[in-house]
Amino acid sequence: MRSKLALLVLGSVLAGCVAGAPNKPDRGMAPVNIPVVTSAEYVFDAAAPGGSLAPGEGQRLTAWLQNLGVGYGDSIYVDGGYAARARGQVAEIVGRYGLLVQAGAPVTAGMVAPDSVRVVVSRRRAMVPNCPNWERGDQPNYENRSIPGLGCAVNSNYAAMVADPVDLIHGREGSGLSSPETVTKAIETYRKASPTGTKALQSANTKGN
Repeated sequence: MRSKLALLVLGSVLAGCVAGAPNKPDRGMAPVNIPVVTSAEYVFDAAAPGGSLAPGEGQRLTAWLQNLGVGYGDSIYVDGGYAARARGQVAEIVGRYGLLVQAGAPVTAGMVAPDSVRVVVSRRRAMVPNCPNWERGDQPNYENRSIPGLGCAVNSNYAAMVADPVDLIHGREGSGLSSPETVTKAIETYRKASPTGTKALQSANTKGN
């Protein structure tokens, strides 16, 4: 009887320990190391009296964009009272980098000075923080937790390869256009190709001409 009572007490204590244990995300199958998209806005105020860029402002804007290394994935806006008039000049400069000026503008700090326009570059970057992660070993593992670096390699490569990090947030809507010929082109090429085993072996000359 005492043995049974001791087992019941021990079981109750262990159950209480498990119930009171903190919830740890790395005890499941999903990796805790996932891509995170960061956002930053860079601003450039240019003199534009009457909505036309002042002499030399176009060169300054070009140098600023070049120093930022703008490219695909960056969104560019024009803000200010003369934004509509200066949009064409800014779009011409931005077009040299293969980008378009987007409609509207994000909220930035400070007011746009009179007779000026503000060019805003909104940049998103995807990365997996805390990777690589070797904060602890995989053994012993009494709590059945995943290794700290689970997902670091795959998700870091995924974040580095995505062309537009915004697609990781809300995806991208389809264009509604599709071409069955384009979709099946690779499959048809594979099917029509002759098997490599049916061709004769190629002679190779390792001595040069």
